[in-house]
Amino acid sequence: QVQLVESGGGLVQAGGSLRLSCAASGRSFSSLVMGWFRQAPGREREFVAWINWRGSSTSYADSMKGRFTISRDNAKNTVYLQMNSLKPEDTAVYYCAADPYVSSYSDWRKYDYWGQGTQVTVSS
Repeated sequence: QVQLVESGGGLVQAGGSLRLSCAASGRSFSSLVMGWFRQAPGREREFVAWINWRGSSTSYADSMKGRFTISRDNAKNTVYLQMNSLKPEDTAVYYCAADPYVSSYSDWRKYDYWGQGTQVTVSS
């Protein structure tokens, strides 16, 4: 079993930055691939970013490329999402997800473990 706890959300003006953190426990963190997803009201959960076990490979949704950066610190059992140049359309609940292996890292249905989410609100 894996427990995930996100933090770092909040209210920010357009153009601003936030860094989300997701602390993991319950299983060897370095054996997990990690993903960030988000869900806005009335919309389906969407892929944001993914990172492999060692942090040597990452992937982003097209609309986040160049603005968001995913990273991990296996010594701290934590994955991060640095979000820059935020836009009002980035407003959503952001979730981290984990799994030992996913066949499709952008498909939220492939992840077994989820945090409770953290709200990000970007004002215009």
